Amino acid sequence: MSATPLSSFAQVLTSSLAEAKLVPGSAEALIPRGFEPTTRLGVSFEGRDVELGNLLRVSEVKQAPFVSFEAEAGDSSGDASYMLLLIDPDAPTPDDPKFAFWRHWVLPGLRPLTSADGIVAQTKPVLTEYLAPGPKDDSKPHRYLFLLFREPHGLTLTKEDVGGEEFVQRRSFDPVTFVEKHQLQLVSVNWMKGAGDGWKE
Repeated sequence: MSATPLSSFAQVLTSSLAEAKLVPGSAEALIPRGFEPTTRLGVSFEGRDVELGNLLRVSEVKQAPFVSFEAEAGDSSGDASYMLLLIDPDAPTPDDPKFAFWRHWVLPGLRPLTSADGIVAQTKPVLTEYLAPGPKDDSKPHRYLFLLFREPHGLTLTKEDVGGEEFVQRRSFDPVTFVEKHQLQLVSVNWMKGAGDGWKE
């Protein structure tokens, strides 16, 4: 985990989301107006960190990443539980996102073990298994959003509550309705651009 102060992370996050046209408050963004993160969300693919909009290639994201975050300042009891969503608003291409949002990963029951290093325990079964981003070489880079939500106490969901895991069942996921229905509270965001190994700028 980076030692960057949370306030600095929040400023960089806000500007990077605006640059990516994922401005807080827009319907597309899934990010409430005036949103400020209450923890830093770390995502790392075999040592390659996701850093608020950096570009990773298909070959770099084949395996599920390591996720880390620290306890929120107000969580003195350590009872808070979190859910991670990885979604793509640019499927199948940014120029024709007719399958947005594509649901790549839904990981509930995450809990930070210590405040020092951001190590996280997974306490509930995966709701959607990780599906590696796979934009085609002829597509412009996609935006991939890692969204961390605080779960309401006692939330128990099944895979059916999210949707099937078959390839075509993952498309056209409605995260806004899902988040509202299950009373999830956004606490942090990270994101990356993804491109095929053969894509050239």
